[in-house]
Amino acid sequence: MELIRNLFEGFPDLWGGGVAHSVMILALVISLGLALGKIKLFNISLGLTWVLFIGLVFGHFSFNLDEHLLHFLKEFGLILFVYSIGLQVGPSFFASFRRGGLSLNMLVFTVIMISVGMAVVLHFVTGIPITTMAGILSGAVTNTPGLGAAQQANSDLNHIDSPDIAMGYAVTYPMGVIGVILTFMALRYLMRINMKAEEKQAATGLGHLEELTVRPFTVEIENEMIENQTVEHIHQLLKRDFTVSRILHVATGEYNELVNGETVLQKGDKLLVIARPNDVEAITALLGVPTKVDWSEYNNELISRRILVTKPEINGKTLAQLKIRSNFGANITRVNRSGVDLVATSNLHLQMGDRVTVVGTELAISHVEKMMGNSLRRLNNPNLIPIFLGIALGCLVANLPIIIPGIPESLKLGLTGGPLIVALLVGWLGPKHNLVTYTTISANLMIREIGICIFLACVGLGSGHEFFSTVISQQGLVWLGYGVLITILPLLIGALIGRYFMHLNYFTLIGVLAGANTNPPALNYANDLTQSDSPAVGYSTVYPFAMFLRIVTIQILILVLG
Repeated sequence: MELIRNLFEGFPDLWGGGVAHSVMILALVISLGLALGKIKLFNISLGLTWVLFIGLVFGHFSFNLDEHLLHFLKEFGLILFVYSIGLQVGPSFFASFRRGGLSLNMLVFTVIMISVGMAVVLHFVTGIPITTMAGILSGAVTNTPGLGAAQQANSDLNHIDSPDIAMGYAVTYPMGVIGVILTFMALRYLMRINMKAEEKQAATGLGHLEELTVRPFTVEIENEMIENQTVEHIHQLLKRDFTVSRILHVATGEYNELVNGETVLQKGDKLLVIARPNDVEAITALLGVPTKVDWSEYNNELISRRILVTKPEINGKTLAQLKIRSNFGANITRVNRSGVDLVATSNLHLQMGDRVTVVGTELAISHVEKMMGNSLRRLNNPNLIPIFLGIALGCLVANLPIIIPGIPESLKLGLTGGPLIVALLVGWLGPKHNLVTYTTISANLMIREIGICIFLACVGLGSGHEFFSTVISQQGLVWLGYGVLITILPLLIGALIGRYFMHLNYFTLIGVLAGANTNPPALNYANDLTQSDSPAVGYSTVYPFAMFLRIVTIQILILVLG
């Protein structure tokens, strides 16, 4: 037993100054936390938060790291985590404010401001330190980056780490996960949701998601005014984004024709059209009537195939620049980016990792495939320059002073905000300027998970001494109660606004509310309720803005009230 104790306490003769001891402690905390994170109770798991809890246990029993090493690892892990999130959401962050995403993000803004407002009110009414309240808020809304942002802001302001932030987070996080799911269950009955009706509406893609998704439909031309008109002329008349994927000339029975802007339409022709759900009615009204065709019966010479964009020289180019139709005799009908289908308009910029659906002959598609790359091996080769260069720029931006009138101290974005802002800009602007910033989902997830695991382990190890005495005290129960209020009340208010003022579909609504709390377990619960992708689309639409706003507001709380 003495030998084991010496191992954990970093006996210098055995561990060469304590480096191996520190690595062993960190690895054990992360390994045990990840193992426990796989355990589910009623299909709910606390996931990576178990790393924090195990770190608290180790810290309580004084199994710790060197103070300076602990501080470095914590900050480095946080930078890796935040930067990888920024790279992931950057391409969709600014796009999420277009079309139907704006109203959904405004709902999220309202929910987040209510939760922040409640934290401020509780701080002044109860006298709880703002550092503790920031931890309670981060745990109640299950936002781990918010915990890191609060830690970093407090460290920059007071030049000392506050264990109260981590303790408040750890006390309220479990109910933050469970409370959201319980709220969704309650809303289903309080609002008297007809699940079949909501499912039917969600399946059509209509509602606030109608401009964020695309779907195929078949229409038969009956409008005599369309006789002998070209597809390009129809585009000019409608002024809407759509693509004609297939055409069946009923009069001649001809099918193997590649559709382009010069294709002439005849009465009776049947078209397979790709468009946004809110454009379906207008397109159908102009052309004729909706109909049904089993297009699989007509797969003779023309076939469709999904091709992966993996060549760097394609990154950032528009479909018009590639001239797929004129050069290869093929047609791109839709583009899938991060799981969302986009209409293949001529001005759409392609990005590394996009999956394009191509219609054409086997030979034509093979030429397109050669041009695009379609090589998972090439895509899996890591491109590390944007990551490390972006982190370096993020550290510079982190220390730029921001002067706000009325605040005596100049504000700084810190090591959370700086790398996040740079990553968002790199992810957004990179493809437009032919800078390859793509990393595979698995590579991004690996960097993100390593970063957050190191960060949570270090936070737990540094806060473990006082945690358990606080949790079992009356003070800990009070913190838990405040956390439950901050979890549930903003969601209820947001649900009322979303349902009765914005008339959101129930599945879209709970997906958006899960995104407001950046809560993956809540999204999993929502996805299990429906066959549609409405919760996932709602979640992904608001997640970038919600993550950014959670990180920024928690820092402002600390810097203004700390």
